[in-house]
Amino acid sequence: MYSVRLFAVRHARSFEWFYARFEAVMVALDPLFTRIGYERVERPVAAFERVTKRLLFDCKMCGQCVLSSTGMSCPMNCPKQLRNGPCGGVRPGGFCEVKPQMRCVWVQAWDGAARMKEGGKINDVQPPVDRNLEGSSSWLRVAREKAARSSEGSDAPRTAIARAFADARAHEPAAAPLAPEPAAAVRSGDAR
Repeated sequence: MYSVRLFAVRHARSFEWFYARFEAVMVALDPLFTRIGYERVERPVAAFERVTKRLLFDCKMCGQCVLSSTGMSCPMNCPKQLRNGPCGGVRPGGFCEVKPQMRCVWVQAWDGAARMKEGGKINDVQPPVDRNLEGSSSWLRVAREKAARSSEGSDAPRTAIARAFADARAHEPAAAPLAPEPAAAVRSGDAR
């Protein structure tokens, strides 16, 4: 698996090109997925995604894939699961302090990002992992969010996850803001 992971980083530009086209197809399939029901499509798509991404990237199925931002090097392969850059313990030669036989995931990420057309995304700060999404398909989530953004307007990014995972509110109320802010919490005329 490790050698395939290194291959993916070396060929990050090709994977970036392929994924851009694949994502466009997934977004185009949104009306079909909506008609069938995302909850019905989730299981088979997640199974296919798990097999494919585990083979190519040693994916851990966090549900919030950032491969396109990290040079096709999955940050969840870091023993510390750091999503925003390396720890202070990178050994000489770019090796991991926890697993000395493995190159640091973030050293690989910078190498892969340098090869990508959109390599500057590596500088974007990633939000912490939402463990409620583990095992779910990030392909479907991204496709649904992008389709919602293109059809609904400015509020879509804020509510897309809530719509994609309708039962998220029951598990973690703060994770999926479904209701508008109460009037007492919003002061009129406040400048932000």
